[in-house]
Amino acid sequence: MRRDPAASAAAAAAFAASASKASASATGTSAVPLDTRRRGSVGSTDEIVSRTAREFALPESLLKAVVQVESGGNVRAVSPKGAQGLMQLMPGTARELGVSDPFDPEQNVRGGAAYLAKQIERFGDLPRALAAYNAGPGAVQRHGGVPPYRETQRYVSRVLGLAKELETN
Repeated sequence: MRRDPAASAAAAAAFAASASKASASATGTSAVPLDTRRRGSVGSTDEIVSRTAREFALPESLLKAVVQVESGGNVRAVSPKGAQGLMQLMPGTARELGVSDPFDPEQNVRGGAAYLAKQIERFGDLPRALAAYNAGPGAVQRHGGVPPYRETQRYVSRVLGLAKELETN
C-alpha cells in the first residue's frame, strides 16, 4: 500500500504547515529516542518506524511522535480502553488492518501507519487525520473537524508539537 508522489508531497506539506502551528512546548513530553527492542523483532523500533515511514510516505518525525504519544515506545502497552502496542491499535481496527499480533512492533507500526495514511487521505490535513486516529473518523465527521474533546485536542497538539521538535533535531 504505497502512496503516490503527489500524495506524499501533500502529506509532507500538510505536516509542515500543521507542525509550524503547534507549539513544541505543548507536547508535555521530551523527545525520547525510540530504541526499544523486542526479542525476535527485525530491528529496533527506530528502524521499524523509519522503514515504515518511507513505505507509507509519512514524515518519520510524525510517525515517531505518534508512537511516543500513544505508547511511550512500550511495545507491550495496553490502554484502559484496550488499545494495544506501540501505536495503540484497537483490536477490531488491528484485525481490519491485518495485524495478527498487535504486540509485534513491525505489524503494529505498519498497521498504525496504514491507518494514519488512510486518515490523511480521507481528511486532507494532519489535525483532522490525527483526531480521527485518536477519536475515530466518525467523531471528526460529526464535528466537521477536530472534535471538542479535551483528550483529542491535547493529543493532536502533543503529536504535532513533538513531531516538530523531532523534525528540528
